[in-house]
Amino acid sequence: MGDLSGPVYRDPPPPPADHPVRNPVTAFFRLLGWLWVLIRYDALVPREVNPLLPAWTRPFAWTVQVFSGREGRQGRPGQRLGKAFERLGPVAIKLGQVLATRADIFGLEFARDLGRLKDALPPFPVAQARREIERSLGKPVEALFTDFEPAVAAASLAQAHRARLLDGTLVAVKVLRPGVERQVEKGLDSMRLGARIVWRLVPISRRLEPSAFVETIARALSLELDMRLEAAAASELAEVMAKDGYMSAPPVIWDGVGKRVLTLGWAPGLPMTDPAILSDPAFDKNALADKAVRAFLSQALDHGVFHADLHEGNLFAEAPDRLTAIDFGIVGRLGPAERRYLAEILWGFISRDYDRIARVHFEAGYVPAVHSVETFAQALRAVGEPVIGKQASHVSMGRLLGQLFEITALFDMKLRPELILLQKTMVSVEGVARRLNPDHDLWAASRPVVERWIREELGPKGQIRDGLEELRRAVRGLIRLVETPPQPPVMIEEPKGEDWGAVAFLTALAALIVALAG
Repeated sequence: MGDLSGPVYRDPPPPPADHPVRNPVTAFFRLLGWLWVLIRYDALVPREVNPLLPAWTRPFAWTVQVFSGREGRQGRPGQRLGKAFERLGPVAIKLGQVLATRADIFGLEFARDLGRLKDALPPFPVAQARREIERSLGKPVEALFTDFEPAVAAASLAQAHRARLLDGTLVAVKVLRPGVERQVEKGLDSMRLGARIVWRLVPISRRLEPSAFVETIARALSLELDMRLEAAAASELAEVMAKDGYMSAPPVIWDGVGKRVLTLGWAPGLPMTDPAILSDPAFDKNALADKAVRAFLSQALDHGVFHADLHEGNLFAEAPDRLTAIDFGIVGRLGPAERRYLAEILWGFISRDYDRIARVHFEAGYVPAVHSVETFAQALRAVGEPVIGKQASHVSMGRLLGQLFEITALFDMKLRPELILLQKTMVSVEGVARRLNPDHDLWAASRPVVERWIREELGPKGQIRDGLEELRRAVRGLIRLVETPPQPPVMIEEPKGEDWGAVAFLTALAALIVALAG
């Protein structure tokens, strides 16, 4: 067993400077402005949390709260924070959308108050939207659409309009907010500076890789600001979703796609933000929750591509249990190795095989090799056993996340930038499911998808397929060696081409035999 004592944090390399802050002075003062907005709205240290604070921190909290303005004395904490995020712009609004999915952590009322950030922001005028469409598509609105209506939903980066094509087809036209690119650029500049400041001043944050986190969000936002890329993502994910049947996507109307405009078929049903879904008995809430979880997992595991912004504002429900996704600006992708790690970790929790989970973490490099596999498995058991199989309403997600955070610190685990979108989407999907059914069993919903993937990919059929793929690559390598003229040796004598081909062939054959034996 490994030693649980010892240093928790090690000195990591300095934060990456691939994307330098363009104007550090301006970015710094913008950060101060953000801090001041949060204080004015009493959203930095809300007065409601004073009784929960340690005694020695209360004077600081009271000092901050003294500077709250009229805005900070009106409404509940979630309402005040939502208004502050609106003032701070698109990047902060994105953060608020994630927080709004976690009613289990922050409370149902807080989540509902933040929920308006998903699709109920103030819209810009319809005349301005028409100008943006004509500028992007190079033709009048009337050449494509009839009955072009005012915005039906407005989010942080764009707003949606209901319209009809000339043939009468009902569509949704998404238009970027004027000037939003510049707003995002300024916000990211300040976030980059903030990440570097946090990295320097708060050592505990270093293993979370704040700069890498910001760059991941920056890349996602840059893709989200080009409607042509979103149209391609919508088309790809529509094909993926059709194969699994858990969720669907509206068709892309390519004649109505430009850099700042996207046109999709109209999504049927009610938006998931509509309270009627929770009260109407025509909707099968548990089936909808199951489908949300299984749709995400099947996309990620089976296809390696997933809708990475599956919050309630981007989902529509049609009775009894049909789900339709919209807003494909953020797409996550997983390579074969990451898909296998994800499936094995989930299956390990489902089957309570903590040794297997631990081994996968070490194999993937998520935990440094200096630690003990057995000790890490013991720590995972301490987290998993109290919650696996219990109803969601009986689990304190705040306490669970606290335990996981302590374990990641104890075993020097850092944030994996390539998995940020996966983790974010898992949080969002679970939040959607738990809002539909507070007692939803995430593990039971996950089991059919994960079990099937394990059986097909890691069972005998998968091993045979992998062995044949190795053999195919070896044969292709042999053909390339035969077709390539031999090169004279430089420093050492190299085997002849046919010798290399024989070695490659025998290696692949051995791999195939092992697969068949398994």
